[in-house]
Amino acid sequence: MTKRSRQQTIRELIANKVVGSQEDLRVLLREAGWDVTQSTLSRDLRELRIARLPTPEGPRYVTPETLGADNGDRTLVEEVLPQFFSSVDGVGELLVLKTIYGGAQPVAEAIDDAGWDEVIGTIGGENTILIVCRSSNARETVANRLRRIADA
Repeated sequence: MTKRSRQQTIRELIANKVVGSQEDLRVLLREAGWDVTQSTLSRDLRELRIARLPTPEGPRYVTPETLGADNGDRTLVEEVLPQFFSSVDGVGELLVLKTIYGGAQPVAEAIDDAGWDEVIGTIGGENTILIVCRSSNARETVANRLRRIADA
């Protein structure tokens, strides 16, 4: 049994079941024949870029592919940013966007996928994203756009 197989099982479980916590996921994995530690599961979730999102029924894990699926005319950034946004500030060509814990990866992915000309790239941690912009004017444009989206 390989890491790749275990991670594929995680993706399938999350795609087919409502999974709200790591403990719920560990139980499902155990039923599927995988006995993993909490640290291994956390690492797998991070590597797979799986996010835990709030929903009306309570939090649930989602894969990057399902983030924003069925979102109508809303972009992926418009879908995820309001759920995670905490603050944004910057200097020069650099922006630092703060999110709630666990929100940086899905937001960074959404910003990267948006293909904004002003953004060179992002680096996302657990609750902080470094956004590298093309200029200080571009930084202001992106900061204002992010605030507008977060407030929507």
